[in-house]
Parts: sequence; C-alpha cells; structure tokens
Amino acid sequence: MAAPSDNSNPDHPPGKFSETEKYPLPNQGHLNVHDPNIVQYDSSFYLFQGGIQVLIFKSSSLSGPWTKIGTVLDGPTVIEKQNQTRPWAPTTVEWNGQFYCFYTVSEEGIRNSAIGVASTDSIDSGSWTDHGGLVYTEKGHLSHVWPYTVSNAIDASFIKDQQTGQPYLQYGSYWHGIFQVPLAEDLLSVKDPEHPDAKNLVFLPEEKSKPDEGSFMSYQEPYYYLWFSHGKCCHFGNGFPAMGKEYSIRVGRSKDVRGPFVDHQGKQLTEGGGTIVYDSNHGVVYAPGGLGVLPANSTHPEILYYHYRMTAT
Repeated sequence: MAAPSDNSNPDHPPGKFSETEKYPLPNQGHLNVHDPNIVQYDSSFYLFQGGIQVLIFKSSSLSGPWTKIGTVLDGPTVIEKQNQTRPWAPTTVEWNGQFYCFYTVSEEGIRNSAIGVASTDSIDSGSWTDHGGLVYTEKGHLSHVWPYTVSNAIDASFIKDQQTGQPYLQYGSYWHGIFQVPLAEDLLSVKDPEHPDAKNLVFLPEEKSKPDEGSFMSYQEPYYYLWFSHGKCCHFGNGFPAMGKEYSIRVGRSKDVRGPFVDHQGKQLTEGGGTIVYDSNHGVVYAPGGLGVLPANSTHPEILYYHYRMTAT
C-alpha cells in the first residue's frame, strides 16, 4: 500500500527514472502524504500525517476514502524549538490501553531536533495531551549525553521486546545513523535518561554522506526486522540524483531486538549493510520510503506501506 507524495509531475530527464519491473506497482492509498503512519484499531485504519499539528485520518479500507477526524496537537508543541507548529514523521502505538504518538520537531539539514510524545485514552476522541520531548539533540535537555551528541533526533519508531516486554524507541537520520534507546514503562521518558543504554543499529562508516533514516521495526517470529529508507528523499527542484541515489526501502534482521542486524548477505547494518526490498520502478514510482509495516491479523498478511513520488499521472 502506498501514498504518493504531493510533488508529482516532474520533468523526465533521461536516465533518472528506473524502468525496472523487478518490483510490483503499489496498491494506491489515495492520499497524498509524506512519511505516513498507519494504525489498525477496531476494524478501522487511522493514518497520521506530519504537518500542521499532526493530522489524523480514518478509513475502513487502506485504499480510502480517508476522512480527517482531527489533529494530535491543539497548537504548537510545548517543545521549544523551531517549527513547533509542523511536527514531522509521527508514529502512533497502542500501549496499556492508551495511544501514544511520537513526533519530530526539526528543520531540514540541521541536528537541532527533538522527539516528542502525546497521548490519548481514545484514538477517536480528538483530545490528546502533549507531554513534550523525550530526546533532544544539539540543544535541549540532556543533549550533551551520548548518543545525543552525535545523532539527530528525528523519525521515531517503536518496538517491544517479545521476551521481556521492554519498550524501545528507534530514531535517527544521517550523521551517525539510527539508534535505539529503552523507554520507561509509561513511554514518557527514556529509561535511565542520564545514562541511556543506547545501541547504534544502522551506520555508513565509509561514506561521507550517510543517508539512512526513517527506521521502522517489526517482529515475525523468530526475527526482528529493521526497515529503513536510504538515499535522497525529496526536494528535487534543483535536479534529480543519479539513478539509484534516490530513496529506497532496505531491511536487516536479528533474533535480538538490540541487534546486531544483518542483511541477506550477512553484512551488518552498522557496516553499511541493508537488503533493498523496494526501489523506484516502472518509470512511475520514484524514491519510495518513509515506511511502516502493519502486522498480520485474521484479515490480511503483513503490509508494507510507504510514500513515493509519482513521475507520471
């Protein structure tokens, strides 16, 4: 299931858009959104969209139609950083009878970022409480603590250790890649915040540019799967990168939630590994990424969803 981004109909420079048929064309979600996040609850699907106050849409089908039902925030986030009214990349989870939405406060190309969290008792109520920041990088509370000194606090995702029940937050983009930190039981802070038991999960040690971001973790016994976006995501107004340098969806797996994660060739993701699962294709789908995975249930198998840029309509 895929959602086209809202910057469609680019010119077609030769040799930039892959015509491969190796990957299937996506099933359309019929909603233009960057970094979609989808939760299934009580036979309905809820889609969370970054932007003004974090929009929430609801549908009975992944194909839509989607109805806007509210926003996560009532106004600017309480996190005192730039871009307070337009949080990015939300990830919402159900935990102990409540819903928690992790969101990013940042601007493109900087590391002065934060990941915040809001919660509600009812996903349909339209009433959320903004609890503020969990992780700050460059500036803010405990930003002097490693790994916040080398990472970028954007693109949060969530996973629970299947054996211990311990909740974890994944985050990160460029700089030193993707990290994982354990969360407190109430999900409102990092566990032992001054001494976080952090793990670096994805890194490109040999490359000057390190375009790994947008991680998501899923579980299918006996493996945890770490999905992420690699490459240039957007802002192609000044030209398109060489073919293959745009976003693609990659993955590694591990039997331990803490890693190390390896690709299908056994290369660790911290050494630049990552199996390409989905890439630009058919001359139509460009730069797929910003992904998530809906777990399997009685009505459908696991579903990979993502955004992409349409090269034709």
